[in-house]
Amino acid sequence: MVKFREWHRGRLIDHVSLVVADYEACRRFYSAVLAVLGVPQFEGEDCFFADELVVSPGVPPTGRAHIAFQAADEETVRRFHAAALAAGGRDNGPPGLRDYHPGYYAAFVLDPEGNNIEAVFHGPARRSVPSVVITDDT
Repeated sequence: MVKFREWHRGRLIDHVSLVVADYEACRRFYSAVLAVLGVPQFEGEDCFFADELVVSPGVPPTGRAHIAFQAADEETVRRFHAAALAAGGRDNGPPGLRDYHPGYYAAFVLDPEGNNIEAVFHGPARRSVPSVVITDDT
């Protein structure tokens, strides 16, 4: 039997893996914020994943992490922040311009495990492609 699978990968981050103690709370949190960002979430055998992010259960957790999601515009950053707070996240920096470089507009929240999660818009830009498509037809 031949399986066909297709993945869409970003150009900056290969993957980020989080091992979490409260898997269901994190599933609710990431489902909410990824929906706002327009990123589909998929179920694995012992994890869920979305693009370069993989979340799996485990005790003890490996520790806190920082993940920055790309946002299409400033409004998406604001919606991300609101969705994260409504889904159990804690504010770690409201939406606004940051001093990292001109046009860096971001918001920060702590997820239910205390990981620092960011949505950032770097300002208007043109991308060569929306994602890299990887296919496996073996």
